[in-house]
Amino acid sequence: MTTATRFLVVLDVDSTLIQDEVIELLADAAGSRELVADVTERAMLGELDFSESLRARVETLQGLPESVFADVGRLIRPTDGVTELIAGLHSHGCRVAAVSGGFHELLDPLAARLHLDHWRANRLEVVGGLLTGRVTGAVIDAEAKASALREWATLEGVPLTRTVAIGDGANDLRMMAVAGLSIAFNAKPRVRAAADLAIDSCDLSQVLPVLGLRG
Repeated sequence: MTTATRFLVVLDVDSTLIQDEVIELLADAAGSRELVADVTERAMLGELDFSESLRARVETLQGLPESVFADVGRLIRPTDGVTELIAGLHSHGCRVAAVSGGFHELLDPLAARLHLDHWRANRLEVVGGLLTGRVTGAVIDAEAKASALREWATLEGVPLTRTVAIGDGANDLRMMAVAGLSIAFNAKPRVRAAADLAIDSCDLSQVLPVLGLRG
């Protein structure tokens, strides 16, 4: 007999699942960090349309070699408590997913290492071994994050009332609105105000007692 999934927990990636903003790490390699950081901050505050801001930031990466993915991947720092959170959730029959306004090229190896059940992100276009400064396919914006949560809930047979969304920026608000429980994690004021509850310390394992679980 198959045991029903207890909760589906969906996390934002940059500044939630990990401590970093991956686009800024890529921008370091391109020499465009200052410009990109300013656009990222304005997008997270909800001052800029995410899709437009993403394309503007990615454009600054044009010409980088695709080897930058491995270089940047080594710099990514998972948030404290993330391995405890995922292990604890799995031990209690939960599923864990991540959806990102960042990039599959960096998220794929991280998700495999952290044993995520589902994940989704944007894709960077590479031609002849070089980044073109464009993304391919549909942009993972706020509505796409909400759609991913719904899709994974259906796939796992979990009602929306037993879904949890965790994020920190304006791009997470739609996903948080459709989830049964929304958690603002070290979040911007607008996100804290919209969330059901907030965690202000950089320790994702604190989500476990919130759900009545232990590691």
